[in-house]
Amino acid sequence: MLNYYLVQILRRLDYLYIFVHSAFELKYFEKNIVLLKEIISEETPLIGIEPSCILAFRDEYPDLVNENTREDARRLAANCLLYDEFIVKEIHKGNITQEQFTDFPLHIKLHGHCHQKSLASIEPSKEILALPENYQVDIIPSGCCGMAGAFGYEKEHYALSMQIGEQSLFPAVRQAETEICISAPGTSCRQQIKDGTGRQAYHPIEILYDALL
Repeated sequence: MLNYYLVQILRRLDYLYIFVHSAFELKYFEKNIVLLKEIISEETPLIGIEPSCILAFRDEYPDLVNENTREDARRLAANCLLYDEFIVKEIHKGNITQEQFTDFPLHIKLHGHCHQKSLASIEPSKEILALPENYQVDIIPSGCCGMAGAFGYEKEHYALSMQIGEQSLFPAVRQAETEICISAPGTSCRQQIKDGTGRQAYHPIEILYDALL
């Protein structure tokens, strides 16, 4: 039996996490709630592939918005899922199965996003990446990659961001054999890995997509 999903890409959302807690950002929080409150529900969840974006809806919106939109923000937060949380639910329902993926072997080393590690969990990402029969997934025991949103892009912070990456993440990536796939769900994490080690890291969704039969 084939399962189908109706996917709507929301193109009018504004995401401004780098201006965290500013009045400028809060204005867009309110705008997003107005756009989403009649769309998102338990039956139609908001799913995001960038951990810091989707977790802002769950962790920050309910606390930071005005009183008149706080209940809407809480309802929205209850129906926001990270990509891996949604896929794990579908796996457990039997809607996504191992038979839909390649049995070609692949060894993956996974670096978790800081927001994901602190506010959710990296374990669902490991679980979905291990769904193909011969995929082996190891979580890299790393801290922050050093990018921290826009921090590492700023000239005055570049050297420090590289030093942070060198604490654990960069050495682990460099020590990985070339046939090992490096995975990181965070956009800034992948860019930092590329800049700091020369290795290309891939979002777990990219890896799963490539594994489909």
